[in-house]
Amino acid sequence: MMKTVTEYKDYRQYILDYYSERKRSSAFTWREFARLAGFASGSYLKLVCDGKTRLREEGAKKTASAMGLLGFEYDYFVLMVRYESAKTDREKKKCFEEMQALSAAHHVKILGSDLYTFYETWKHSVVRELAVAMPGAKPNEIAKVCRPAISAADVSDSLRFLLKSGLLERDIKGNYHQTNRSLSTGRLNVVVVAIHSLLRQMGEFALEALDKLPISERHFSGITMAVTAESYAKVVEEIAKFREKIVSIVAAENNPEKICRLNFQFFPLTENLNKGLEGLKKEE
Repeated sequence: MMKTVTEYKDYRQYILDYYSERKRSSAFTWREFARLAGFASGSYLKLVCDGKTRLREEGAKKTASAMGLLGFEYDYFVLMVRYESAKTDREKKKCFEEMQALSAAHHVKILGSDLYTFYETWKHSVVRELAVAMPGAKPNEIAKVCRPAISAADVSDSLRFLLKSGLLERDIKGNYHQTNRSLSTGRLNVVVVAIHSLLRQMGEFALEALDKLPISERHFSGITMAVTAESYAKVVEEIAKFREKIVSIVAAENNPEKICRLNFQFFPLTENLNKGLEGLKKEE
């Protein structure tokens, strides 16, 4: 049986699953599907699912109707299409929050919404670590050690969210434990928008640490280098391996003394030099 539309983040996958489900029980074709949706090209929806073109707002509405979606499910499908078409993180964030509100109003849960909420602010990741590192601590005690400072109410709200979402659990003694030592977003592209927000926050904290903390309490270093597409990919791969090694080192510690953040930033400082040279050659 096909999943409900709110279990999807990728409208193309939903269309493909709908088509496959209809095809399984009838002689349904892409041409018939396109006709029902009012598209002139019989292969249009197939091209959409193959990633060779995309739906626009009007096409999303026609496709939703052709698939028999009504009410909030119809609106949710259109929002999925709008989300993918959004050009900025701010637009994507607005679309996803509308999807969340729509689902909450109809008492259904969006796959990945907990991780979206988790990554949207730095507070949840810090509280998740502190709750385990400070057994028996009250929210006001956890709040006092946070940098920058947050309120006891913020900590209480975060703890409730972490417990409700299953990112923390509590034993009979009242102590907190992480259900998973590390988290993965998997294929939930929607979470990327929240992660971008978190990275911006952590980047701002890094600048503050550079100015306010003594060298003994922070480590900053960097390399400026010339790379090719191949060496860039290799460096990214090495960073991923290094992250795994760091996680294994700290995972072995049972009595942490503080919560730290390690940022990885690898980005271009120039345009593509080869493209620039090609442009000069053309001008000559």
